[in-house]
Amino acid sequence: MTTSRFAAVLPDLAPWRSSRDFRLLFFQGVVTFFGSFMALIALPLQIKELTDSPLAVGAMGAVELVPLVVLGLYGGALADAVDRRKLILLTEAGLGLLALVLLVNALLPQPLLWPLYVVAAGVSGLTGLQRPALDSYMARIVPHDQLTAAAALNALRYQIGAIAGPSLAGLTVAYAGHAAAYAVTVTGFALSVLLCSRLSPAPPSHDAERPSLGGILEGARYAWSRPVLLGTYAVDLAAMFFAFPNTIFPFLADELDATWAIGLMYAAGSVGSLLLGLTSGWASRVHRHGLLVVFGAASWGLAVAAAGWFGNIWVVLVCLAVAGAGDMLSGLGRATIWNQTIPEELRGRLAGIEVLSYSVGPQLGQLRAGAVAGWTGTRSAFWSGGLACVGSVALLAVLLPKLITYDARTDEDARRRRAAKEAAAAPAA
Repeated sequence: MTTSRFAAVLPDLAPWRSSRDFRLLFFQGVVTFFGSFMALIALPLQIKELTDSPLAVGAMGAVELVPLVVLGLYGGALADAVDRRKLILLTEAGLGLLALVLLVNALLPQPLLWPLYVVAAGVSGLTGLQRPALDSYMARIVPHDQLTAAAALNALRYQIGAIAGPSLAGLTVAYAGHAAAYAVTVTGFALSVLLCSRLSPAPPSHDAERPSLGGILEGARYAWSRPVLLGTYAVDLAAMFFAFPNTIFPFLADELDATWAIGLMYAAGSVGSLLLGLTSGWASRVHRHGLLVVFGAASWGLAVAAAGWFGNIWVVLVCLAVAGAGDMLSGLGRATIWNQTIPEELRGRLAGIEVLSYSVGPQLGQLRAGAVAGWTGTRSAFWSGGLACVGSVALLAVLLPKLITYDARTDEDARRRRAAKEAAAAPAA
């Protein structure tokens, strides 16, 4: 009995067993996220070293915003019109080249500041272009009844890189310099390109439209007509805008006299997410995924606020881990709702909107956190943003009640999507 109960909370490995492409993407994600997080930590640390300004670090969010919005929407339309595998492969190679630029700049006798912002904007744009193809590819290769399990495993691959990357990045930058961290990133992207080249082709349907503004607007109209989808987007945007303090971690570490813990601060949220992911077997039996979205986002905000109240670094790290678990919970609910309800012919375009919902918030949140920290102090940037997150999530839950009442067993869009996937799989059976 004890063994069966323990097994019931372990991650559901059904997608791993059923799909070769899922296994390839899992390993690709681990490699990419590890290398990316090395650069993600090294880049703000390098800007801090060159400027000693929280606003200059937070400005990364501003330069990343426009390319993310434009190419995220276009990437969604493109993902419905071209082979998604090719799009993933080309953008992954482009990200590797941008990492190489960071490496070359770091090796200069006097590294320049402006290339750091240019690369940040380029990475944001390519990520916006790639993620709709990547997300919609995942929905194609995993059976409908395994989508929640796949979301949990995808989050695990992200957290593995998000824990190891930041933890080692702080040490790498401190003892070997920024160039060493960027070199690891370049190597990671080289390996990732090799793995992506082995994915199965994912051509568009024979009647797919060419990317166009009209096609993008069609996807936007569909999203606007679905209160459940609107709720997932709005809750995540609010949570990330008000309570995404990552860019001011170095300044909080200074205030707490714990510069040694910068890498741990970046990794703490992922530790919490990983712990939740490792006990996510129960999530495959959940049907009210909207509740996960709201409760997880509110928990994230409350924990971020608590991190700004306490002055002990170990307590702060625990708060950040709890925040990460809340974010993971909300992310599981969002990903499942998206993959359960959106029709295949709109999957790419809606994935483009999803990219904006979970990426624009952090970009603006970086700017908000840096500005508030510069005006009122680092600690207040944490607790004020966390409380604003909780309040905004509660308000959205009231304004969009269908998100709370969503049930995968009875929702009409979820039932149609399930029937379509079963019909598509029937000939192969």
